[in-house]
Amino acid sequence: MSTPTAVIAEDEPLLRAELRETLAALWPELRILAEAEDGFGAMQALQSQRPQLLFLDIEMPGMTGLQVASLASRRCHVVFVTAYDKYALAAFEQGAVDYVLKPFSAARLAGTVARLKERLQGQPADLDGLLASLKQRDAAGTTHLRWIKASHGQNVRLITVEEVFFFQADSKYTLLALVDGEALIRKTIQELAQELDPELFWQIHRSTIVNVNEIAAVHRRGNGTLDIKLKRHPQALAVSTTHAHRFKQM
Repeated sequence: MSTPTAVIAEDEPLLRAELRETLAALWPELRILAEAEDGFGAMQALQSQRPQLLFLDIEMPGMTGLQVASLASRRCHVVFVTAYDKYALAAFEQGAVDYVLKPFSAARLAGTVARLKERLQGQPADLDGLLASLKQRDAAGTTHLRWIKASHGQNVRLITVEEVFFFQADSKYTLLALVDGEALIRKTIQELAQELDPELFWQIHRSTIVNVNEIAAVHRRGNGTLDIKLKRHPQALAVSTTHAHRFKQM
């Protein structure tokens, strides 16, 4: 039997390295032909390397993982690397494809490896139906951002958006205020405003988005400007004139 081959597409270097090292321990015969950190790199590796397997992060810059997966359909066996919710995971399972849930579990990955070894004997799956289902979910607006990959010292941390008190622009990054400290991400406030659920996260300043559930009170200063007091964080957040209309009834 020929040596099995794979490409890993994951935009976070530490998570990519963790996946590579775990696969090396579980499946020493597997040869990693290339690694990609964005969708375009994944597409190029898919076309130039022609792997039997593609470990594919769904959320990547450039082309999305779903766009890359459409090119991989029927060409190689795809394993989605994802932090998607249980409804999307159910769609993956109905589509007879495999997935690796972030953060990685060696036990889950071991099961994936066992199934992949069996599937290598057959033809790669047709992903068209699965991808159409996932795109329809996105178009329906039911997939607001739920997980964030954030730098935390030398590590990458997966954070649910509900854990964030507020997001605030910080030079080239955005700072996340959390119950146990702070973290940084590369998304801009403008990008987050498009991806977060607008019912739960309000932009109150060009540099700030607040978790509505964390608002304790709104204070009106003598000059008419507004400040927000939070339930579990000492920092007061200024409300700009542009966004003050949210609090007119308070």
